[in-house]
Amino acid sequence: MDLSKLKPASGSTRKDKRIGRGQGSGRGGTSTRGHKGQKSRSGYSRKVGFEGGQMPLQRVVPKSGFKNFNRVEYKAINLDVLQQLAESRNLNSIDLDTLVSAGVASKNEKVKILGGGSLNLKLNVKAHAFSQSAKEAIEKLDGTTEIL
Repeated sequence: MDLSKLKPASGSTRKDKRIGRGQGSGRGGTSTRGHKGQKSRSGYSRKVGFEGGQMPLQRVVPKSGFKNFNRVEYKAINLDVLQQLAESRNLNSIDLDTLVSAGVASKNEKVKILGGGSLNLKLNVKAHAFSQSAKEAIEKLDGTTEIL
């Protein structure tokens, strides 16, 4: 045992300087806040976007555009994806549960079937919406389309 090799237990000492604990600490007096001014006072908190009295950027930049809050977002799925899914799982009907289990859509999404790609299987498809071309392609092969 050598006294020069002693050190405190890990976690028992602090590495950061304690602020506001007297002049002898080197961080007393103004406690690193500088002299006077709003930021030196207790209770100071700057509002988000405040720029020292200058006109804030969010007020300088003009509003533009339009956000339609009635817009319905759909997950777009093409016919070739349905074809691939039906072939790999040997299906003759596809609904939302099938698409969720295949990882094509999530359970909270609305699904729209689009006419991209080709379809050569008779399928019964249930979805929230269909494009005109997708509906025609499915019904041309004696399949059915049902809107959820």
